Amino acid sequence: MNDTDKHAKSPLVAEQEAEQRQFELAPGDSIGPTVVAPPEWFKRAIETPVESRKVDVEGTPIHYLHWGDPDKPGLLLVHGNGAHAYWWSFIAPFLAKEYSVAAMDLSGMGDSGFRSHYSMESYAEELMAVCEDAGFFDNEEPPIIVGHSFGGFVTILAGALYGERLAGTVIVDSPVNPPDRPGGPPNRTIRPHRVYPTLEEAMGRFRLAPPQPCENFYITEYVARHSLKKVEGGWTWKFDPRIWRRFSIGDPAERLRATKCRIAVMRGEYSVLLPEEIGDYMFSLLGRAAPVIEIPQARHHVLLDQPLAFVAALRALLADWNHSHPHRKS
Repeated sequence: MNDTDKHAKSPLVAEQEAEQRQFELAPGDSIGPTVVAPPEWFKRAIETPVESRKVDVEGTPIHYLHWGDPDKPGLLLVHGNGAHAYWWSFIAPFLAKEYSVAAMDLSGMGDSGFRSHYSMESYAEELMAVCEDAGFFDNEEPPIIVGHSFGGFVTILAGALYGERLAGTVIVDSPVNPPDRPGGPPNRTIRPHRVYPTLEEAMGRFRLAPPQPCENFYITEYVARHSLKKVEGGWTWKFDPRIWRRFSIGDPAERLRATKCRIAVMRGEYSVLLPEEIGDYMFSLLGRAAPVIEIPQARHHVLLDQPLAFVAALRALLADWNHSHPHRKS
């Protein structure tokens, strides 16, 4: 991010970025120290029965996971850049008590198919197709979509294009920057993934992007394992490295203002992508009528940093929405 003097980084943000650089992985580094045994809540969550499904969207199979009673209101969970549905598999069971929950793989990521070209519009269509296939639109109450990071930008677009069909959207640490603080898709060299001879070596190359420390090594180990697939000669990453070729993220600020359903923003307390001043800017874009909720002690990867605090905050928000009337109208 290139800040002008007017929007210079605060000392806290600069300190957090310096801390992150200390934790960047060098070639050959592992994802962390010896992975400790996961707590009981995590083991129970990932052992919760889940159904794996696929739906065809414009000729591409889109994979998603489903938890809970299909007769309950729908809740769709959308992952970030290069991630997958299993980032939500230790979150979703807590939400399935009140909702029919789906976590999807965007095309080119996870266990979904690849496309010859990717766009924000096709991603938004995938969100709605999963909602349709999961039966969410058969319920009297429209579905809610929760998107993290890049998935949050897709969710913003879905709210702008299809908000009349949704009960609400929740944007998790997806920064909508002012004009003098440009953002956009990652600037990466497009090259084939490396193939690693063993799963252990491949997992040792797993990185969070943007890089950050994460004390819950049992979670990073879990998502790293599900980020890889077996190929000839070993193991490689599931996501398509060509996603960002000629890719445009569009104008998130315009789409945020155009949201046609209820909306809320969540941010990590120590996020370098969505610091407090960016949260204030998004609050203003939303007419100062939508909540911006801070998750304590979390960085950008809120789900990994503070999963239970995130669950508690999201459940409280959804309970409030369930017992109040929306204020945002198209």
